[in-house]
Amino acid sequence: MDPISVSITVGRPREEVFDYLADIANHAEFTDHFLTDWHLTREDPVGRGAGARFRVKAPLNRFSWRGVSFIEVDAPWRIVEAGRGGKYNRIRSMTVFTLEPAPDDTTRVKLTVETEPVTISDRLMESLGARGRTRRQNRRALRRLRSILEEGKRRGARVTIAGG
Repeated sequence: MDPISVSITVGRPREEVFDYLADIANHAEFTDHFLTDWHLTREDPVGRGAGARFRVKAPLNRFSWRGVSFIEVDAPWRIVEAGRGGKYNRIRSMTVFTLEPAPDDTTRVKLTVETEPVTISDRLMESLGARGRTRRQNRRALRRLRSILEEGKRRGARVTIAGG
């Protein structure tokens, strides 16, 4: 799928937004409307190498588990997350959070998601509405991120390590 980008302005300093996003255990808070059953893949959920597995809620999705890891954490500018999911984990994905300073000590958060389906059946499943659904879900996730950071509206229990 071609890259999908959504962005939002958060009324917090860039360093504070980056610190929140650099902890992958926090991602369940603002994405739990379409990503569920989160489990960490290592004890330290912060920084390069931090990872998690979760289920993607989507129609007709038989192979819903996806795993991601932070492969680049460039404070306070950018976080790059690589992952795999789908049948036999053959669909690769790349997610990039870019943080830019905005006026009045606010932060512009840009989220870009790209997937790389391997087979014709994978491409067909993505073409059946996945682009629009992905854009809507990520736009909602960024709105929830903003409410968590600006208003302190914490959502749910913290994600833990699998089996722990």
